[in-house]
Amino acid sequence: MSSSDTHPADPCLPIDPVLDPLRAALRKGHALLQAPTGSGKSTKVPLALMEEDWLADQRILMLEPRRPAARMTAARMAALLGEPLGERVGYQVRFERRVGPRTRIEVITEGILTRRLQRDPGLEGVALVIFDEFHERNLQSDLGLALTLDVAQSLRPELRLLVMSATLDAEPVAALLGGAAIIRGEGRSFPVEVRYADRAPETDVARSASASIRRALVEEAGDILAFLPGTGEINRCLEQLGNLTADGVDILPLHGSLPTAEQDKALLPGHGRQRRIIVATDIAETSVTIQGIRVVVDTGFTRKPRFDPGSGLTRLVTEPISRASAEQRAGRAGRLGPGVCYRLWTPAQEHGRPEHRTAEILQSDLAPVALELALWGVKDPTQLSWLDPPPAPAWSQAIDLLRALGGLDDSGGITRLGRAMAELPLHPRLAVMLLSASPADRLTAANLCALVSERDPFITGADRPRPADLGSRLHALEALRDRRPPSDMDRNRLKAVERVAAQLMRMIERSEAKSGNQTRSPGALLALAYPDRVAQRRDGTDDRYLLASGAGAVLPRDDALAVHPYLVVAAMDAKGRDGRIQLALPVDEAELQARFDARIDQAREVTWDAEREAVACRAVSRLGAITLSSRPVPLQPGDDATRLLLERIGEQFDRALNWSETARQLQARVGLMRRHDSSGDWPDLSRETLKDTLEDWLAPWIQGKTRLAELQRLDLATLLTARLSWDQQQRLEQETPTAFVTPAGNKRAIDYCAGDIPVLAAPLQELFGLDDTPRVCMNRVPVLLHLLSPARRPMQVTQDLAGFWARGYAEVRKELRGRYPKHHWPEDPAEARALVGGIKRRGVRTSG
Repeated sequence: MSSSDTHPADPCLPIDPVLDPLRAALRKGHALLQAPTGSGKSTKVPLALMEEDWLADQRILMLEPRRPAARMTAARMAALLGEPLGERVGYQVRFERRVGPRTRIEVITEGILTRRLQRDPGLEGVALVIFDEFHERNLQSDLGLALTLDVAQSLRPELRLLVMSATLDAEPVAALLGGAAIIRGEGRSFPVEVRYADRAPETDVARSASASIRRALVEEAGDILAFLPGTGEINRCLEQLGNLTADGVDILPLHGSLPTAEQDKALLPGHGRQRRIIVATDIAETSVTIQGIRVVVDTGFTRKPRFDPGSGLTRLVTEPISRASAEQRAGRAGRLGPGVCYRLWTPAQEHGRPEHRTAEILQSDLAPVALELALWGVKDPTQLSWLDPPPAPAWSQAIDLLRALGGLDDSGGITRLGRAMAELPLHPRLAVMLLSASPADRLTAANLCALVSERDPFITGADRPRPADLGSRLHALEALRDRRPPSDMDRNRLKAVERVAAQLMRMIERSEAKSGNQTRSPGALLALAYPDRVAQRRDGTDDRYLLASGAGAVLPRDDALAVHPYLVVAAMDAKGRDGRIQLALPVDEAELQARFDARIDQAREVTWDAEREAVACRAVSRLGAITLSSRPVPLQPGDDATRLLLERIGEQFDRALNWSETARQLQARVGLMRRHDSSGDWPDLSRETLKDTLEDWLAPWIQGKTRLAELQRLDLATLLTARLSWDQQQRLEQETPTAFVTPAGNKRAIDYCAGDIPVLAAPLQELFGLDDTPRVCMNRVPVLLHLLSPARRPMQVTQDLAGFWARGYAEVRKELRGRYPKHHWPEDPAEARALVGGIKRRGVRTSG
């Protein structure tokens, strides 16, 4: 509302000087009015325009973003006219209507406009649509403006649009309206002293707010309005302020989920001399003036839903308000006289806040919008004019969901079910559930719709966590109707839920709902709305679940629902790796099989059995990402066991195959030839290449095999040899012999795996008579000799045997003669005879 609420007798309001320019602008076309809150625009402008000639006795529709604002604004205008509501001024909000045949100004919430446009695209009898407080950029306001603009451009060029805002960037909106005139008005408010915090506030917002409220009570006079992010913080703050009531202070909450009577206690003027403390969400930020306020305590936070198109889930995010919102809140303290605003953040922190709030269309679930546009005949949102077009990822997710629910066909056109869904004031998910319920299930379905869409009636506290079971709320509704609601439920909230359910029952009885008498459990009904949120408990856990969508979810600690293997999740916070389940119902597997028979995939799946280390086949029944049943079945000839075996070998390359010494030596010998024989076209048998090319060289050898144990019996040396041509095999044996025959006549192995240089380990005495180092690979690579003592211990390592005989042997001979005096240690080893079995023989050079 405007400041006229507090000065009803004052004929001159800040908005008055711009009324004539506004009238002139609207006679020509659309207009945008930018004027501060408190200027009187919400009540004075519609009344000032009501008798304009171009209206021709037609109606004015004025949109308000919230139900309390719509009711109070209409009531104030009716009071200024000296008439009851429903005469020349009326209002309509969800499930509530005060409009008569003489009504000229109708104040409505934004969703009501969408419904009216769908039923009457020409808006017959309406000459002007006013979008009040448009800077809040609600999803429905953006949709309503896009649809109304479409009507004005294609059907009703005489229809006028007026966008009113206090802080909106005016030029882009004026451009959207086709170059509409911008009328700027002045506000009238008293100075407000802003007091910042000396240091960053503590994380407990409720505690910080209660401390600042107590401080303001001592330092300042007048009523206090405190802004907190949500109802949880409000309730905790009220608890901490509870003892102030004994001092004659009236403490009142204000948020959108309160019953109308409870909201009016805070919105209407107080009585007597008792000071009031009103603890509110951002519902009190704009539109509605709360009389008597002189002090504002602003925590600087708000809580908004944020939609994740990837998961299809929404989470509530507590975030800093914009600087524009902070100014709106502070202005509440300057309506009656000079005021004070306590900001619970530092001046430095203010610079990091955004200038304006983000449009809801950029971060919301767009399924309701997509359904409305489909009913409007629009498949591509770019066909309409938007201040911010719907983001493509969220739009795509919305279309996929509506197709899954049956609201859209494959081409994106609306179905008969989709038309019925759009008629209900519910999210498309809930509309499907209500429309698909049989007469026997309708009351349960309506109760579920109301419980999910309205404020949770469960009473929480520090020692009472909120359980996830929706069933307890259903039982509480039944108990309420029997006049015995349980103590852990809020009676007023239950009554609000009951009223919504009753309204839905009346609406569904008039619609083309499903006939028949099929009955379903509440969980099975809920699955109609949330097929992607059917959840299966993960193996080995008692509180973690996997959703059919593939996302993870976790129940609150020690929640009673954890005993159920299957749940249907109606509400969850997507924050974190696994979203936290807030509301859910159990469902039986048999019901899932029956309900989703057409969506359940039946398949034979060839998988890897880690326990048996073998390829296995199972017949699997799957709903999305969750497996309903799985049983083993025999493998068939067409099953691709080889692919799975190759994948497992790739993961366990060194263990899965029988890497014998012979195979390793062959691999190293070929590698040596690749390095030194560039013309030989030798294959790459390195570990990395073999692992990367398993399908090329190994697949033919494992056809028909299913177990890792069978692979261990493969002779890998034979498989690798097969990679060589006949000529390469012969050349490999010639140039990289596996052994060397010493002058003593003994065959000693050459180790090609020891490194880049092959190693030959032999007793020193067996090499007497050998004048130079043995060589391999076209005589290009001298082997690395490990010369051993009679005890087979290394005495010398060399690639230059001749040099060792000439320069190092003499010293080694002295040491060996001392240790092994009975052995023969000649002075000239190159000319000596090698010892074989005690027999001296002339050394000869031989290999192969």
